[in-house]
Amino acid sequence: MSLLKVTGLGKSFGGNRAVDDVSFEVAAGELLALIGPNGAGKSTTFNMVNGQLRADSGSITLSGQELIGRKPRDIWHLGVGRTFQVAETFASLTVVENVQMALISADGVVHSLWRRAADHRRDDALALLDLVGMKAHADRPCSVLAYGDVKRVELAIAMANAPKLLLMDEPTAGMAPKERNDLMALTKKLVIEIGIAVLFTEHSMDVVFAYADRIIVLARGRLIAEGKPLEIRDNAKVQEVYFGSGKTFEKKQAVAQATG
Repeated sequence: MSLLKVTGLGKSFGGNRAVDDVSFEVAAGELLALIGPNGAGKSTTFNMVNGQLRADSGSITLSGQELIGRKPRDIWHLGVGRTFQVAETFASLTVVENVQMALISADGVVHSLWRRAADHRRDDALALLDLVGMKAHADRPCSVLAYGDVKRVELAIAMANAPKLLLMDEPTAGMAPKERNDLMALTKKLVIEIGIAVLFTEHSMDVVFAYADRIIVLARGRLIAEGKPLEIRDNAKVQEVYFGSGKTFEKKQAVAQATG
């Protein structure tokens, strides 16, 4: 059964139809990749699901509740978490305090001057950090962490509202290969164990084909293919859009491996 259902989604900027009649679904316990060449409409689609952009047409429902017209904060409270292409954390706060700030937001708590925000649900914050393998770093400032660890903290923050759906925008951008695989393996583990749905955009095709359960492909604002990773890898139309004739994902990956 679908958790997120997108139907007939459309968005224009001036005379440019950035997203044109796009429909797809994401089920609980599924990791769905949204890919496409530059200018395909991925970011626009992603930002409409999150409420940062309002769709001109169509419908976006989460567990049957319409999301179009709601603000990002309201969508967050309905159970949609998000990570960003560039990790967003408070560098001056400790790791655990960053997660506590997210819990404060999720709880809708307003802290008075005489009640320290750092006292709020510390045990729950530590449990979230344990979930992503960062509990041992709880009292370190985020400013001293390696970038891969910052991305793990961001994932803990995104999980603070116990999301039904997790949106991940270019989750492995700027990461080394091992960091990429570690983060996505962790995400896959959360999908399986907790049963959340994940929708993610990603330029790294090795990550997409290794971890996505299904893939949807956009080109010039329209959905051109959807299916299992092997189906998408062998789809001639997708390969044409990405590479032109005579090239394949396999050849591109072989070149990348040969050149380090």
